[in-house]
Amino acid sequence: MASIFTRIIDGEIPCYKVAEDDNYFAFLDINPNTKGHTLCIPKKEVDRLLDLDKETYLGLMQFARKVGIAIEKTVPCNRVAMTVIGLEVPHVHVHLIPIKEMKDMSFQHKVSLSQDEFISLANQIQNNY
Repeated sequence: MASIFTRIIDGEIPCYKVAEDDNYFAFLDINPNTKGHTLCIPKKEVDRLLDLDKETYLGLMQFARKVGIAIEKTVPCNRVAMTVIGLEVPHVHVHLIPIKEMKDMSFQHKVSLSQDEFISLANQIQNNY
């Protein structure tokens, strides 16, 4: 069965897309730590980061870098942090989280955005991509 992320890529589940190319896809996290929290994923469904082939791994990091730069141009922050945890969904995903302080990386603290805020933010990041 396809992961929820594959279903997002396939358009079966809606998302707030910020970037896409032939091999990778980025969208806003709907339960974000901070405004701009984005997930970058390979279109190839692989469960574990280190199980990616070298080309896909390096491509994902290049894609995430480009998305992270667009986030920095869009969301006021000290930096865009990156983490790969991957326990929630069996599909590799890189979290890009705009942070001002360390507590912003805690997955215990979340922010709420309206649908209009998500749409506007996704469009702004797309425009900076």
